[in-house]
Amino acid sequence: MTSERSSNLNRREFIRSSGAAVAAAAIAGTAATTPAEPRRERLALVGTGGRGSTMWGRNLLQDCGDVVEIVGLCDINAKRALASQKFIGINAPTFVDFDQMIGATKPDRVVVATMDSTHAQYIIRAMELGYDVITEKPLGTDEEQCQSILDAEKRLGKKVTVTFNARHIEGAKRIKQFALDKTLGDIISVNFHKYLSTDHGASYFRRWHRLRENSGSLLITEGCHTLDQVNWWLDSVPVEVEAHGTLRVYGRNNSFRSSHCRVCPYKDRCQFYWDITRSAFDMKLYAECESEDGYLRDGCVWKEDTNIYDSMSVIVRYENNASLTYTLDAFLPFEGDEVIINGTKGRIDWNSYAGGDYRREDLRLTRTFGKSELITDLPKPLAGGHGGADPSMHNLLFRQAGAPDPLGSLAGTRAATYASLIGIGAYRSIDRGGQVVKLRDLVAV
Repeated sequence: MTSERSSNLNRREFIRSSGAAVAAAAIAGTAATTPAEPRRERLALVGTGGRGSTMWGRNLLQDCGDVVEIVGLCDINAKRALASQKFIGINAPTFVDFDQMIGATKPDRVVVATMDSTHAQYIIRAMELGYDVITEKPLGTDEEQCQSILDAEKRLGKKVTVTFNARHIEGAKRIKQFALDKTLGDIISVNFHKYLSTDHGASYFRRWHRLRENSGSLLITEGCHTLDQVNWWLDSVPVEVEAHGTLRVYGRNNSFRSSHCRVCPYKDRCQFYWDITRSAFDMKLYAECESEDGYLRDGCVWKEDTNIYDSMSVIVRYENNASLTYTLDAFLPFEGDEVIINGTKGRIDWNSYAGGDYRREDLRLTRTFGKSELITDLPKPLAGGHGGADPSMHNLLFRQAGAPDPLGSLAGTRAATYASLIGIGAYRSIDRGGQVVKLRDLVAV
């Protein structure tokens, strides 16, 4: 009796366990046939300041978090790297040593968003370690940096992509299409006037950009956006530059000054006083990290060692005999661009202004011996940074990687070198009293 009951229980247990095994096998089979999630590209980011933490951090993951992941953050300021990690909302490890980050995280590509004058060292080191690079503009701030990157890319067989997001503005893309379609015939001249407001323009003079050894001046750190746009539209090589530049508003042009705004005794009378304590982002990323490196994000715009220009003008001649007249002023009551493109068959006017309650943006095509029309069918910009330009660029870099790029919206080192070279040639010209500088004498592209 006991033996029979035991035998029945064993049979029931066998059947039950066998059924569980069959069910488990069925589940396993189902799981095996379910498509796996696509592998996300692994990015290591060096430079966790404002641009790195936003455009290449939180904003990038908002745009493309399903196809990319950030696996490491590196900054010479350890506290800033940690603050960036929290701001982005990731658990990626943080480092102060670049090589250590690369060795520990084994990324697919490296993103460089450090201070402009240090781009070259990280770009080259990443290639030496075996990685392709995505780098913030500019490529370099002097001719030696640009040449060293070009040589290293060729020697090491790696690829550097330079992120000119201004190519992704809808108006800029339409102008490029007009150029490809020869809507204007041959383009003869471009006039590009860049206006920086007392908000944006002044911010450069508070930050590390105010020293040319860090930024190459606004001709590079800011100007390369615009200069690349023009090179891209013209599809030609700049050959010579002459320029003039002055420092008329900021720096030494004031009777009082301080180290930075928070401690300034003149804050009640200074029109450029900026209260960093009203920005939680800047407080976390900069003010609370000052003990590491002493960097003051709310530095005084009147510092006497400021050695960049706040007003500059440049004339560029191209290989196809087109010319560019470029001006930049960094102390104006509004922000904007005023672009005129003249061709043998017509003209384009592209204007954008923003300041206070005043805002205007339009793109107009006027044909020679024909009608003038306001272009009203531009695609609606994507939601995101820089008026939708950033998500457009992110998508092309990551979500649509390898897809056709008919406008040539992604830039490599050759295009980036010419964008930097105009700025480098311009400040060399200013140093030489407006002398014409031939760009082939600076870098062998």
